Amino acid sequence: MKGTGAGGWKFAPKGLGLATAWHCAAVFLGALLLSWPALYNGFPLLYPDSMTYLDDGRIVARAVFLRDFSEYYGMRSLFYSLGILPWHWNINPWPVIYLQCLLVAWAVWLVVRSIAPRQTAPRYLALMVPVSLLTSASWYSAFLMPDILGPVAYLAIYLLAFAREGLSRTERVGLEDCPRGTARRRLSRTERVGLYLAAGWGIAAHASHFLLAAGLCVLLVVYAAFERRPFLGRLRVLGEVAAILAVVAGAQMALHGYLYGKPSLNGERPPYLLARVIADGPGRWYLEGHCEKAQWAVCGHLQELSGDSDEFLWGEEGGYEAFSDGERARLKQEEMPLVLATARAYPREQLERSAANFREQLLAFGLYGFDSNPWTLGQFDYVLPKARASYLASRQARDELPLDTVTSIQWWTVLVSLAAMGTAIPLLWRHHSARLAGLSLVIFSMVILNAGVTGVLSVVDDRYGCRMMWLIPLLAGVMGLDWLEERKTAREGVR
Repeated sequence: MKGTGAGGWKFAPKGLGLATAWHCAAVFLGALLLSWPALYNGFPLLYPDSMTYLDDGRIVARAVFLRDFSEYYGMRSLFYSLGILPWHWNINPWPVIYLQCLLVAWAVWLVVRSIAPRQTAPRYLALMVPVSLLTSASWYSAFLMPDILGPVAYLAIYLLAFAREGLSRTERVGLEDCPRGTARRRLSRTERVGLYLAAGWGIAAHASHFLLAAGLCVLLVVYAAFERRPFLGRLRVLGEVAAILAVVAGAQMALHGYLYGKPSLNGERPPYLLARVIADGPGRWYLEGHCEKAQWAVCGHLQELSGDSDEFLWGEEGGYEAFSDGERARLKQEEMPLVLATARAYPREQLERSAANFREQLLAFGLYGFDSNPWTLGQFDYVLPKARASYLASRQARDELPLDTVTSIQWWTVLVSLAAMGTAIPLLWRHHSARLAGLSLVIFSMVILNAGVTGVLSVVDDRYGCRMMWLIPLLAGVMGLDWLEERKTAREGVR
């Protein structure tokens, strides 16, 4: 059935109805493929921060809807906590995993359809099988964390910027005999609205996602200026992406202003930048030379400061946790002046350390961080009391996940994908697909920028690289589908 202009309903063409049902089934099957790590584990994959996200949702919801305010709402993304609350209600986390797997499967479906409009379902499933089994896409879709929503947001931005238009006359060659709608590459209104929501939630789910999306928006404006197509037309499309960023920024400032009495983008954010420059060395050198005169808040703990940024932020001793509430308030005000003063005092040294952190983060994408954690287990009685027994029976709780094996598989998959794409560059250059060029720009720029934002501004962590690196094999697979599409179109054109 489909709606008519007069508000009534009529039967859709038989071929279109069957194709739509088959496409929906393919997306659900793709989501099932992505969920296999959670099914294998026997429980959604958790991280210590997962329990914080699960717990913060109800605290923020009580403040927003019942005006039952709290003194503290956590330092994580409040929008991710609120977004997953209706899916778990602190009872069962499985629906959150199903939601994330479905979002990733749907985004990849639209990407595949934008490149390969014919036989999309079988080609999509042929791509989803290796992507699910050989990369971190499935592990992070089954991970109760906002990490996977970043790639979803970037793919949504690609689709809105490059794949919303209809087929050109050249692209329609060989598609005239396809059932109506099965070869469509244009986004429908419903799909665009869904992508707006997915991009907005993904950007709001983590502070680094917002920075990466803002950088991508600027990069796409520069790309549009040099593209052959009309600049103003592409700029209007990018205006929608900028509007999503503006809405997310406004919503975050409004929510934080409502909860804390002061608008901000990050809320109660720990001093990531200060921890980074101290761990790199120049920050400590600057403090040792200026603490006697400046009397910064951190000077009272100078001898206790850890040389590891992660330990500085989360360790019980020798870091941020040892500061009093008053010292933390002062440190928040003094962080940026301290970081800028360090950069002015030791520009070359800090630049060298930042470059080393960038390189290290770019190569850090192992599937680690899924080990059991005593703190996580201790939170179950308060956050997920009814799910504690199920978690204890999982492979993660028993440290039986084959993380080293899966890491090796992904390393080889990424290397083979990069080699294959390097070999195919001459063929793709002659073909010159605007959409494939746009997808390549989005994926490579986000992988590189992600290493810069996380490794340089925060900490070097395999988790930050692993949540993005699966996009490289995905791009290689999509390039293969585009090559098959081009060959088939060329053969039909000859006939």
